[in-house]
Amino acid sequence: MATISKLSNPSPAVSLSAPSRSSSLPKVFLGLSTKTSFSKVRLSLKNTQPSSRTSLVVRCSQSSGNGSPIKRTTLHDLYEREGQSPWYDNLCRPVTDLIPLIESGVRGVTSNPAIFQKAISSSNAYNDQFRELVQSGKDIETAYWELVVKDIQDACKLFESIYDQTDGGDGYVSVEVSPRLADDTQGTVEAAKWLHKVVDRSNVYIKIPATAPCIPSIKEVISLGISVNVTLIFSLTRYEAVIDAYLDGLEASGLSDLSRVTSVASFFVSRVDTLIDKMLEKIGTPEALDLRGKAAVAQAALAYKLYQKKFSGPRWEALVKKGAKKQRLLWASTSVKNPAYSDTLYVAPLIGPDTVSTMPDQALQAFVDHGSVARTIDSNVSEAEGIYNALEKLGIDWGSVGNQLEVEGVDSFKKSFDSLLDTLQEKANSLKLVSL
Repeated sequence: MATISKLSNPSPAVSLSAPSRSSSLPKVFLGLSTKTSFSKVRLSLKNTQPSSRTSLVVRCSQSSGNGSPIKRTTLHDLYEREGQSPWYDNLCRPVTDLIPLIESGVRGVTSNPAIFQKAISSSNAYNDQFRELVQSGKDIETAYWELVVKDIQDACKLFESIYDQTDGGDGYVSVEVSPRLADDTQGTVEAAKWLHKVVDRSNVYIKIPATAPCIPSIKEVISLGISVNVTLIFSLTRYEAVIDAYLDGLEASGLSDLSRVTSVASFFVSRVDTLIDKMLEKIGTPEALDLRGKAAVAQAALAYKLYQKKFSGPRWEALVKKGAKKQRLLWASTSVKNPAYSDTLYVAPLIGPDTVSTMPDQALQAFVDHGSVARTIDSNVSEAEGIYNALEKLGIDWGSVGNQLEVEGVDSFKKSFDSLLDTLQEKANSLKLVSL
């Protein structure tokens, strides 16, 4: 996975716990991912200009990791100066290759079905465990979950010190329930409970999609004392429902100490511009074309305004007295899809306290290389409101945009999971294993 070159001092060895005992997997949990070829990523540091800047490039490897610590990067400044936690949106084996990333300032990890599809289908690092699982009688889907659980457990171990140092405020690793359950309220609850139990780590986030049927799931899972990363949020209306589900869950928990029940709300960014830009180009007027590349950041700024409003006042203060922590906004989908835009477009304008930015390789490299650290998320809310309203006047229906992106997101993860299961079946065949 992540290796760092051109640095001195090897990273210290880190002891990872062995995978936990197998748990039988109820069929309700299974399903998810996009059929994508795996692109290798290496974390290397090299001077792009003789005078100053360094470039961060991340690579997942098939072999054992190696690397050296970075003394200090803009990621440290991002957290220490502005209170935003930089997370890494990728995970593959060897998980120990996350060590240099942690030393460079990364404070958490997010995963999704597409990420595991890339990792498992393109690396030999999973073969030994996979062979043992199938030979022991595990079916392909159950084997998949055991591969994932081991990676999540090992990553949690690496981030455990950050979790402890921040008293449970940071250092999380996220694992997602099956998107096949995106329309199944109770199935999602059961899946979250199972994953929480089998991973058995304090710093794991169970990812639940913000679909309408899963909003009640979020409330129930939070009420059970399980920390949640709510994913696939594309609109302000749905985001408010997610906040309310978190608050309702805390209130329904009956816990006297709420300090260990935390959550993030993953608000997706770049995909919003990808869709709305197409709509604006279809409209074709100078006013419409001038708004390209502005919708996503404007909506995100308004999401932060909503966050500030909802996590204040008497209702919230009553929960704070029991130790409740704010459900932090997490900016997801931060890679830039349009090469005409700045490669830090979905990171630099969204910096603010009590937030998380999870960055895939492209965005992480760009921000470390030439990103600026300053509070920007609420620097011009009135402009954001103007853009949001101007888009509505042009006929852009924000609710429809959010619904379409949600459907596409869930479908994409379902396809990724199906693709991965096919890949695992092929891998089993190539390893001369008996198909179950």
